[in-house]
Amino acid sequence: MTRVAAIDCGTNSIRLLIADRADGRLTDVTRLMEVVRLGQGVDRTGEFDPVALDRTLEATTRYARLCEEHEVEAVRFVATSATRDARNRDVFLDGVRAALGIDAEVISGGEEASLSFAGAVSILGEDAPGDRLVVDIGGGSTELVLGGGQTPDASISLDMGCVRMTERHLHDDPPTAAQIASAVGEVRTALDRAAAEVPLAQVGTVVGVAGSVTTVTAHALGLESYQRERINATRLPIAQVRATCADLLAMPRTERAALGFMHPGRVDVIGAGALIWSEVLARVAAEVSGAGGVLTDVITSEHDILDGIALSVQA
Repeated sequence: MTRVAAIDCGTNSIRLLIADRADGRLTDVTRLMEVVRLGQGVDRTGEFDPVALDRTLEATTRYARLCEEHEVEAVRFVATSATRDARNRDVFLDGVRAALGIDAEVISGGEEASLSFAGAVSILGEDAPGDRLVVDIGGGSTELVLGGGQTPDASISLDMGCVRMTERHLHDDPPTAAQIASAVGEVRTALDRAAAEVPLAQVGTVVGVAGSVTTVTAHALGLESYQRERINATRLPIAQVRATCADLLAMPRTERAALGFMHPGRVDVIGAGALIWSEVLARVAAEVSGAGGVLTDVITSEHDILDGIALSVQA
């Protein structure tokens, strides 16, 4: 058994998983998430904001202390969309090295997709038919990954995420019809590119991961607080999920903030995340239907890229 730590630093949040790994399986020791909004303004300026950098490096230092306290043997720190885009990423990478004593890895969208797939499909049993499509909606990007087994066969990383789409389109509270239409247009154009590279028509099971998806699921289930064990492996009708997405998108900020399951750092961006999720589900269902198939349900997984990172740590 090896005690490992995985850190996933995205556009909106930074997350830590400390786990005991044995025979390719993980037993959680601690799992944490902080919304630091590292990618704040990166889509507009091409650089990290100094305040956002400070927030993220402070969280990294706290995670480093936890790794030491839990006697972690090996750590892997992965940075994704925002860090790929930022011209001043070296300042961030130097700060991570100072805090953790290891080099952060700025991974490609393709590797991000593979790690997400590995974590997400770990929950699936024999009742998940056909090829599995894992959809990972982050702050800066969305990954669509298709595979028939435990490894992906096709994938794409799209520059659309809940933070990026909020900053580009959804400026009012709640967003106007014109703003929503603009966002939908960009998402659909991106999904056209995805459909050209990933054979969506052959999808048998859809698995959604990451905070936008799990928050939508919490709302669909009517939870009064965020309950990871209730959300994980939930199977819901696509029609219900899309109706829930529309509800969150139209909801004023004050109402979203009052929802017991809503993380404060997700209040401002959940509308865009829900919009992306709804459009992805509509497109995949249409592609499957066009090929003569039927896709009615979607599964939510609380296991995602963070689990994939932990499984990949070199001890």
